[in-house]
Amino acid sequence: MKVGTADADPGETATGYRTVTELPVGGSEDLPVTVLNGAESGPVVWVTGTIHGDEPTGMAVTHEVADRVDVAELAGAVVCLPVMNPAGFRTNSRAAYYHGDDPNRYFGREDAGSEAPPRVQQVVCERIYEDMRETADTILSLHTAWVATHPYTIQPRVPYGEDRSVSDAAVLRDELVELTEAFGMPVVNQYPPGETETRDLQHSLTGAAVADGIPAFTPELGGRLVVERDVAAAAVDGVWNVLHALEMVEEPADRHPEFEFDPDGQLRRFDGPHADVAGIVRYRATEGEFVEAGDVVAEIVDAHGEVKTEVAAERDGYVLSRRERAAVYENDALLDMAVPDDDPLLIESA
Repeated sequence: MKVGTADADPGETATGYRTVTELPVGGSEDLPVTVLNGAESGPVVWVTGTIHGDEPTGMAVTHEVADRVDVAELAGAVVCLPVMNPAGFRTNSRAAYYHGDDPNRYFGREDAGSEAPPRVQQVVCERIYEDMRETADTILSLHTAWVATHPYTIQPRVPYGEDRSVSDAAVLRDELVELTEAFGMPVVNQYPPGETETRDLQHSLTGAAVADGIPAFTPELGGRLVVERDVAAAAVDGVWNVLHALEMVEEPADRHPEFEFDPDGQLRRFDGPHADVAGIVRYRATEGEFVEAGDVVAEIVDAHGEVKTEVAAERDGYVLSRRERAAVYENDALLDMAVPDDDPLLIESA
């Protein structure tokens, strides 16, 4: 199997680079690649990290997965892309410095009707995604969230319509449910369909892959900027358990119950509550905590420390993240939460 310059025969491991664009003063933008090609045939799993340049934990996970996998005992292949966004990684920034575009909003776009050529970030994403579409049976797009974040997995909703029947969509949904459960972190469904489109998440790597019929999901591995070693270790076990669920390795890895939630039913992503006045936020709730609607989760104080208002949770649910800010303005979201989900995982495409 070959990706870029990484070319591994069955039973071999190879490292190399996938060139995705040229740079203005010479040289090229090269994504590091490790191909672990098993001695036996089987599925192909792509594991990607650091598509946002300030999210290094996924990179560390790909390194450790590559160290753990024994290709002599592997059925299928694992392709690791440790750093999907070198331009952002060099500057510890979410976006690449090409034009400041979010690199995780440029997959599966169709700009045939546009007179303008695609921006370089889209070109980069299209080139590596072509490789994925040709070979991937499953994609794990590893991310992190805000600095103060409880690890969780975003499970995408599966569209059906002209391009996919309801029954085919149900098969894909069931595969995703099995794989996200195998990964072993709390599963939180994606935003409802309308909000997903507003945020352009259908053009994230996971969104595009699922639209193309490839099981893909997004673990959020704690906070950004630094590698959280305990979360990385749990994620390596999670990747291994996905390989086990796909019958690529024989024995499962340990699970990590310290990261689990115990919800009554499905959960989904929710941003809130929001500040209704400007000021300085003091959080009373922390990541991983269950709160009920009406519980005070933060207070807003003025520059002298006097309380201006208390902010209550709008919904029952789990705190996923505290937003990394002290100064807040009117209507700023304060928390990311996982709240009960009333929407189906199968959705009719527009």
